[in-house]
Amino acid sequence: MAYTVLTIAPTSFFADYGCHVRIWEEVKILKQLGHRVVMTTYHNGDDMPNLEIRRSWDVPWIKRAMIGSSRHKLYCDAALSWRALRVALEVKPDIIHAHLHDGALIGAVLSRLLRIPLIFDYQGSLTGEMLDHGFLKRNSIFYGPTRALEGVINTLPDAVITSSYNAATLLHREWNFPRDRLYTVTDSVNTERFHPFDGSPAWEAERQRLRQELGIPPDRRIVAYIGLLAPYQGTNKLLEAAQQVIAARPDVHFLIMGYPDVLSYRALAQSLGVDSHVTLPGRILYKDLHAYLALGDVAVAPKMSATEGAGKITNYMAMGLPVVTFDTPVSREMLGDSGVYARLGDSASLAQELIGLLDDPRRARELGQQGRNKAVAEHSWELGGQQIAAIYERAFARRAGRPLPPVPTVVST
Repeated sequence: MAYTVLTIAPTSFFADYGCHVRIWEEVKILKQLGHRVVMTTYHNGDDMPNLEIRRSWDVPWIKRAMIGSSRHKLYCDAALSWRALRVALEVKPDIIHAHLHDGALIGAVLSRLLRIPLIFDYQGSLTGEMLDHGFLKRNSIFYGPTRALEGVINTLPDAVITSSYNAATLLHREWNFPRDRLYTVTDSVNTERFHPFDGSPAWEAERQRLRQELGIPPDRRIVAYIGLLAPYQGTNKLLEAAQQVIAARPDVHFLIMGYPDVLSYRALAQSLGVDSHVTLPGRILYKDLHAYLALGDVAVAPKMSATEGAGKITNYMAMGLPVVTFDTPVSREMLGDSGVYARLGDSASLAQELIGLLDDPRRARELGQQGRNKAVAEHSWELGGQQIAAIYERAFARRAGRPLPPVPTVVST
């Protein structure tokens, strides 16, 4: 059955990073399945093709995308609440699909007003994110109330969707969220657009053009990274590891794509003496990302957050890139035996594992192929869309007291 879905995204959508990519891919696959999706979001961000976006009123002093926690979100959320209410009364949605905790709080009010189910797309702990971004300290007087608010919000939805089984386990164990309303739709990837370099002349020409445009010498092997640039993302540790790798293997180049604070990280690379072997091009448009990732010989995922997902890993896997990552539950869950793991937060261990993989091309190819196979089998958005649609059906069935339909599951490789 096709539904009208009201999506609430309290963020500057679209802004070419992991959280937004997940939202965008979910919307696209739901539309492919025949649902109407109307998105409410902040005033700023890029419009996306074939998507109904209703933005909150303009805040003229905020033009750039807000990433992570910010005091500005208080009044941006108030504006979004009003917009979401107006849109809900206009389109009369069948279900609300809310992202992030503030989206779930807004959605809970509308859910009760309209008497329709609320689905919460959980992408990490509210207090965990604030701690990661340095917006909140554990010894702050605001820590306790914020954590209490998070606990209340977690109880409001008809169902919660997490991006990893690790996040689902944390929600059940730490917040006592009921297992029968808790689902996991893993971070997924468009495996048709993101696929290994096929050796065709056209793609080879594009690779060479991009290398020249980025100023990367033709004789260098490339370690690729895509994502936000921030300490909790492991960017500082990655540059420290780059210094050690480059000292041992001068033919290696680091392509570190993403934002914000590009100038600060360029300065850090210069202070470490590796700026001639590190390229930081800034924001890469998601529509072009596969072409840039095709430049890589090895991909790296140094994220250190204990609560957030790691969507970049599925992009790497689909591209057939071998992946070196810090050893976290989410990384283990996504990569399994196809990943190479460094000790969490240890730049020397990260450098050692990168060198080991660069020095063993055969192993790198085998791991890349394993990752590609796993991405196709377990992380396609076709499966993710079917799972989300089934979760919608279960939410309606639960409210009506009907038997719950099954949710499609992956067949592990």
